[in-house]
Amino acid sequence: MILSTVDLKTDYTVLGLVKGSTMRARHLGQDIVAGLRKIVGGEVTEYAELLVEARDESLKKMIQDAERLGANAIIGVRLQSTTITTGAAEVTAYGTAVKI
Repeated sequence: MILSTVDLKTDYTVLGLVKGSTMRARHLGQDIVAGLRKIVGGEVTEYAELLVEARDESLKKMIQDAERLGANAIIGVRLQSTTITTGAAEVTAYGTAVKI
């Protein structure tokens, strides 16, 4: 599957909007460690890992959505994240499914 944040310089058929979304949270122990890390400074690796996992899962779900439409590429790919509550984030991936 080709993923692109821009339009492709080739002929294609637009199949429609595709998206993938996931909600991720860390368990209490990691949330406490992350809270301590915020006090002393530095990268909050517990939350960084949470976002990486959430982005990967959202992209995977978006690709599955595109495959159901028969797409072989997704253009205009965008990622959006939202903090729902402390220690939990939603990440949404979306784009336009196309057939090259």
